[in-house]
Amino acid sequence: MEAVGIKWIRKTDKLNMIGGIGVTEVVFTGFPGFIASQLIRKSIQEHREDGITAIILASERIKAEQEAERIRRETGCPPIRLMDGDITKPGLGLQQEDLAFLQDSKIIFWHLAAIYDLAVPQDLAWKVNVEGTKHVNAFVAELSGLERYMYFSTAYVAGKREGVLREDELIRPEKFKNHYEETKFEAELLVESMKADLPVTIIRPGIVRGHSKTGETIKFDGPYFFLNMIDRIRNMPVIPFIGKTSSYINVVPVDYILEASMYLSKLEAAAGETVHLTDPNPHPVEEVYRSMVYHLAGKVPKGRLPKQLATVGLKSKPVRKLLGVESETLDYMDWPASFDTANAERLLQGSGIKCADFLETMPAMVAFYELHKTEKKYHIPIQ
Repeated sequence: MEAVGIKWIRKTDKLNMIGGIGVTEVVFTGFPGFIASQLIRKSIQEHREDGITAIILASERIKAEQEAERIRRETGCPPIRLMDGDITKPGLGLQQEDLAFLQDSKIIFWHLAAIYDLAVPQDLAWKVNVEGTKHVNAFVAELSGLERYMYFSTAYVAGKREGVLREDELIRPEKFKNHYEETKFEAELLVESMKADLPVTIIRPGIVRGHSKTGETIKFDGPYFFLNMIDRIRNMPVIPFIGKTSSYINVVPVDYILEASMYLSKLEAAAGETVHLTDPNPHPVEEVYRSMVYHLAGKVPKGRLPKQLATVGLKSKPVRKLLGVESETLDYMDWPASFDTANAERLLQGSGIKCADFLETMPAMVAFYELHKTEKKYHIPIQ
């Protein structure tokens, strides 16, 4: 706090007088990634008075400039401020003038930059997801005008824990299914420790798919691996189930993630909370698989391929590439766990924001996949 005559004012109040009452700069890492790009669009639509800044890798500048211009044309907003930086470096690798701008602004900071690939090597995942988050945390802690720190984690920090998984738990599991889960757990631990001192909201999405109405996405991963496989074997006389499971799969449309997280970023009650943005009414894995086979291949799956045989087959890289499936995908087919959404339901009450039903909106997902499945840009390299 600083003294002005005999009156004390907060630094954030001083920032208001400098930059204009109510003016906030909304800062993103992870741009021009799909969720960051869509969150920026959402922010502009709902809070047009706010400025937008994206911290980008220099190697991504051309792509970022193209996406920023696309957003400007679509929304009519002022240009998005692009800052070259790197979350794996102290100070996020920002130039001095960019640091000065952020220090003199009221800030809502969204940290989305991460390696999301289930097959990511441990060293790369640790460098970006853990060390990168450590640098972002340190940077955010020094922002005098911080209004909210929105951190994107994942519901799968639970690793191989089973049963009901709660939002107020961050318990180290005995094992993780992959390095992505492990490093996101370690990163969330770092962010969780900041809640006592800063207005932090941790978002834990389920498996994210495209828009519930349009099916739009920018990459075919997660549940799309099943679509890849079904598409490659659609002309077989019979398409079998893979193994036998009574587990549920939690897949959420990106529009739910966008609407809910943007709402929470401005909700005072969400500061200090961890929120599962997961489907409160998920469907069994086998129902989802049956729906995918029906909408994509026009068939009903019959018979079963033992999971053990599928696991052995996917150890072969040629088989993985042929089917367009990462082997880690199978780990989520028979995982006996569910996500409690009490915090999400409490905080979103009265907002009208709800998660669209996966099976009801499956046709849009499959239609978008069918339209773009031959375009290489949508498919991630299979390791």
